[in-house]
Amino acid sequence: MKPMQPSPYWGDEKLWDTRANNHNSMFDKQGRVWLAASVRGRDNPAFCKKGSDHPSAKVFPLEQSSRQVAVLEPKTMKYTFVDTCFGTHHPQFGYDADNTLWLSGTGPVAGWVNTRVFDESHDAAKAQGWTALIRDANGNGKRDEYVEPNAPLDPAKDKRIVPGSGPYAVMPHPKDGSIWYTVGVFGGTPAFLRFDPKTQLSEVYNVPLPYFGIRGGDIDKNGVVWASASSGHLVSFDRRKCKGPLNGPKATGEHCPEGWAGYQYPGPGFRGLGENSAESSYYTWVDQHNTLGLGENIPMSTANLNDGFVALKDGSMIMLRIPYPLGFYAKGFDGRIDDPKAGWKGRGLWSTSGDRTPWLMEGGKGSKPRAVHIQLRPHPLAD
Repeated sequence: MKPMQPSPYWGDEKLWDTRANNHNSMFDKQGRVWLAASVRGRDNPAFCKKGSDHPSAKVFPLEQSSRQVAVLEPKTMKYTFVDTCFGTHHPQFGYDADNTLWLSGTGPVAGWVNTRVFDESHDAAKAQGWTALIRDANGNGKRDEYVEPNAPLDPAKDKRIVPGSGPYAVMPHPKDGSIWYTVGVFGGTPAFLRFDPKTQLSEVYNVPLPYFGIRGGDIDKNGVVWASASSGHLVSFDRRKCKGPLNGPKATGEHCPEGWAGYQYPGPGFRGLGENSAESSYYTWVDQHNTLGLGENIPMSTANLNDGFVALKDGSMIMLRIPYPLGFYAKGFDGRIDDPKAGWKGRGLWSTSGDRTPWLMEGGKGSKPRAVHIQLRPHPLAD
């Protein structure tokens, strides 16, 4: 594809020419890096499709996937491709004995890779599974035959869910084994979706007004899910607060408004929308292990219009602005404790300033993303 017109800096040179598109990565317990990477065309192998004897394909065959899985062993630099039938976007490991890798970007299904089985067999087909997202519409607590999304309810059957543009963020629950997603990011109704691997049933909880929109999210140690909302809020949902039935014909997404809470991001807002902020946060992450120093279970968001991050502690927003003369734009971040005995110096957040097109950022020709280490002094003069 030829550029529409020459760039003032780069002329006709094509810079965004990648083929193996890795979106996100995650370390496992062995120090290997698992990547959501596309390294083949969209057409799926035969074991994914109709007529295959793969257990998941028998129930819900998949014809295409836009991104798959790969794993890198840093010590040997061995790169292994794990061909998945479902698409991938964000990877997160569960808390089970199989070290199951759960993926978002999976479209109409929940998709996973059993890494224990893959390590033992090196068989990608055997190690992976997926299933359609089914709501327990008849409320009997088990998965039954289901009707399609556009079909009317059948009192004897369940109902398949197509959550808009599909799962975006993926969040394994640290206690009950369920998997949570943000859904409806690029189309459809913004919501949190809960998938139970044991029953293979799903629940959906739509974002209520005055909040709207949803993007990246995470889960805390108590199972409360958090996300960045387009309305300029950090929103949370606590399923334990729900008063009515969580399943059945009326559990269509609007059935637990009492589970929601919202906290306005710093900064000015738009006229006519009530209390809001124009802050367009991309992703939210929960510091479960006090890697920064504000405490455990602290939700934090990228503050993309405030050149930094924002944390919620005791009901108040704490702005973490990056003091650099150029703008700062983060798509994600994580925490790491290098020395638990070294106080604030032994812990901190890590992030990058950059996006898919860093050559369009401040800094001129050749500008590249910057790795940033964020540490929190207990007071300004702390040594």
